[in-house]
Amino acid sequence: MKDLLLGIDIGTSACKAALFSEDGKAVAQTSETYPVYYPRPGWVEQNPQEWWQAVCRAVRNLMEETGIRPERIAGIGVDGQSWSAIPVDGEGNCLANTPIWMDTRAREICRKVQADGLEPWIFSVSGNGVSPSYTTPKMMWLKENRPEIYEKTAYILQSNSFIVLKLTGVFSQDVSQGYGLHFFRQETETCDSDLAAQLGLSASMVPEPVACHQIVGTVTWQAAKETGLISGIPVCAGGLDAACGSLGAGVLRPGQTQEQGGQAGGMSICEDVPKSHKSLILSPHVIPGQWLLQGGTVGGGGILRWMKRELAPDLDFDEITSLADTVPAGSGGVLFLPYMAGERSPIWNPDARGVFYGLGYEKGLAHMLRAGLESVAFSLEHNLRCAGEAGVAVNELFAMGGAANSRMWTQMKADVTGRTICVPASDTATTLGAVILAGVGVGLYPDFETAVKKTVRIQRVHQPDGERHRIYEKQMERYLILSESMQRVYEKLENGGTKS
Repeated sequence: MKDLLLGIDIGTSACKAALFSEDGKAVAQTSETYPVYYPRPGWVEQNPQEWWQAVCRAVRNLMEETGIRPERIAGIGVDGQSWSAIPVDGEGNCLANTPIWMDTRAREICRKVQADGLEPWIFSVSGNGVSPSYTTPKMMWLKENRPEIYEKTAYILQSNSFIVLKLTGVFSQDVSQGYGLHFFRQETETCDSDLAAQLGLSASMVPEPVACHQIVGTVTWQAAKETGLISGIPVCAGGLDAACGSLGAGVLRPGQTQEQGGQAGGMSICEDVPKSHKSLILSPHVIPGQWLLQGGTVGGGGILRWMKRELAPDLDFDEITSLADTVPAGSGGVLFLPYMAGERSPIWNPDARGVFYGLGYEKGLAHMLRAGLESVAFSLEHNLRCAGEAGVAVNELFAMGGAANSRMWTQMKADVTGRTICVPASDTATTLGAVILAGVGVGLYPDFETAVKKTVRIQRVHQPDGERHRIYEKQMERYLILSESMQRVYEKLENGGTKS
């Protein structure tokens, strides 16, 4: 009896594997970590082979510990982090580590593209601006700096498509991850060969884009041996983690918005017409005919982890939020800019850095902790305001990721944004979205609407508090002034203060 679906999530710090029943309940789940490498300033890499090894361990442990027979698995869905650039040869061998979404090594390439006047053309095709975080500049960097690898490269893959390759032996490119390619035209979901050539690239290095729920292959004998699965299980193309998380949180209609609380922060607003904003990110949803206007920040749950490690190592996460809650809204005037690895939207500045402002002898650890938590909510509001400039309405937020488990932090985000926040099964939203894709692909669900109704359950709802919202509106203006002012400081201090 094939009554289960397997979801695999390739995150920044770990992969997750989860088995779901048809009604969306997580039967079992596990995770395996892998390292992030920082070989030079601005370089942030991972080894895709280590992703695969972690997937094999996670899936094998999942099957062995539960005693569930793999014959029960009807399909597999894989989601993954954005903006990888994995070079593989014609045999599927990984040729080098991939720069991940935090990597900024291609900043000079981006500046040259902008100086050459190509950005208007790029924006008209992709709906996105030029930034070193995206896949395209990483491809250009590889060609320019590692030509011996580039010449051997048959395809550039994304995180989920690499795992799909290891499972099935099939090269694939789902449409939702196409947004990392500036020569990917989102309305038609095709690659623009002329623009790719203008950038010195070949569109043929990208497999033919396919729908995220399309079954692209089945588990091979070799993959079954390594994972403990059986051969022949259908595997769909999968998609972007934020888009799968949006689906798994129940975001499938215009105006519904996913609020992301993983390592990174941000939001994804569903729309049925692709509306772009130069400070935001446009991508196809994993649902055909829908798009996501996204704000992606480097500061999400990672801010809380950093504060625990550096400011409060003796406290657990609940104790940190409890201590922060002893300080009133606004942190007594203390502000924090959560730009811990540069910043993505909406400021797009790889030189941005984290900043505390407003400290004094009367301020303590609790003020700093609360300011750090508030900063993530302010960066969310910053992106939501940009979306409003693009004419994209946000009706309600659906929170996902580990940060959504904190009632205090989620309420804070509701108070800052002035919007209702619904919390589904936050820890499993992303893998649930991946298995919904597989379920639709194998015909377990007739459509996405039915799948969401059957699988997504709201656990709690946070309504904004009017008084705290008014306090935060004033603090938000101070946050924006500080952020804007610091851009000039970052520029002057770049390269050790050699710029005037």
